[in-house]
Amino acid sequence: MEAENQNGFMSSLKKITQSESFAGVLLLCCAVLAMIVANSPLAEGYAALWKSKVGFDVNGTFIGMSLEHWINDVLMAFFFLVVGLEIKREVLFGELAGFKRAALPVIAALGGMIGPGIIYFALNAGSASEHGFGIPMATDIAFALGVLSALGKRVSISVKVFLVSLAVADDLGAIIVIALFYSSGISFGWLAVAAGIVAVLVMLNKMGVKALTPYMILGVGLWLAVHNCGIHATIAAVVLAFTIPVAPKMDTLDFMDKIKLVISNFQEAQKKKDGILLQNEQIEALHHIAQHKNAVQNPLLRLEHALAPYSNYLIMPIFAFANAGVSIGSNIDFGVDHVFLGIFCGLVIGKPLGIFLFTFLAEKFGIAARPKGVTWVEIFGAGALGGIGFTMSMFVTNLAFSGEHALVATDVAKISILIASLTAGILGSIFFFIRDKVTHH
Repeated sequence: MEAENQNGFMSSLKKITQSESFAGVLLLCCAVLAMIVANSPLAEGYAALWKSKVGFDVNGTFIGMSLEHWINDVLMAFFFLVVGLEIKREVLFGELAGFKRAALPVIAALGGMIGPGIIYFALNAGSASEHGFGIPMATDIAFALGVLSALGKRVSISVKVFLVSLAVADDLGAIIVIALFYSSGISFGWLAVAAGIVAVLVMLNKMGVKALTPYMILGVGLWLAVHNCGIHATIAAVVLAFTIPVAPKMDTLDFMDKIKLVISNFQEAQKKKDGILLQNEQIEALHHIAQHKNAVQNPLLRLEHALAPYSNYLIMPIFAFANAGVSIGSNIDFGVDHVFLGIFCGLVIGKPLGIFLFTFLAEKFGIAARPKGVTWVEIFGAGALGGIGFTMSMFVTNLAFSGEHALVATDVAKISILIASLTAGILGSIFFFIRDKVTHH
């Protein structure tokens, strides 16, 4: 009985963790926990933890950085690698494949970035905080999927696909914004090194090298070069993702023929088997099956599937716990320029308006068409949920501000992101609840 209960618990736990909403729920829990810890007696220890240096000494020279930088620059590089792999997959085979399919979500994502950016910049132009215009531009795909899952059948499959495609295109836009506007002074020497490494990666791809190891080793070198050249190091991970090969080493027909031969050999060896131990031929057959299994898989998908669980359930939660903790006290000045209003209005108002307006214009000018069965009301509702910005918004916040007011502006921005994202999620949910009631009335 105890074993059955344990199996039932493990089965339930597996279902929960594999659901598309779990990553968003876990992210939210970590953000809330960070806020609780940052405003508890543990606050000083929490703040000191992220500033602590992690590395090693070589002849009296320290090589390393703060724990905060390890998380935001190194761990998040793996997150950006997964994002880059997702974008490449969608562009080649998914909802962004081909102009007709890609046009609508890409144009919608563009509107969803321009709208919030204009609102933030209009409110903060000329101030020390104007450089934060990129903060409200991003949509958090994990949170958005979590809300969509909670809404269930109230949201059609077409709307879900539209919002997910929009979020993927939005991620690409956010990466471009980070590369263009949130990079420090460029070192052209290191930039040349980075360009050389990218050339080698492209050459490996063109030569048909399918093994992932050389790409990952060169990826480390690319990260170091980009880190030293002044562009944010996580961009290196996206560039690496675009060079990962798609075609497998072996096509499916060859795989099937080889597997049939291996199974035939396995069965022949079975006739000689005496006892429970496998024959040497059978052990060798199993080894060949493992080799063929890797050879028939797409390198890009294999890497994405290997890294995605770590990105969703380890890296993003750690990032949230490290970055969402803001001590709310006399240090919080909501009057610092118009940072709060810019982010709140950008995400809650600018996102749905920008997405709706650009989608509407794209259809009216014949550039793109809405998915079948998707109404304008649902497009606006999807735009409202697009206002849930967290991971990318928090990431840009860490890069956006400088000068004396940077710490205060950063804290206000982080609280603003949390409040705006929660508001957008609630409003988007209410929107679809009401639409569902009206439709089935």
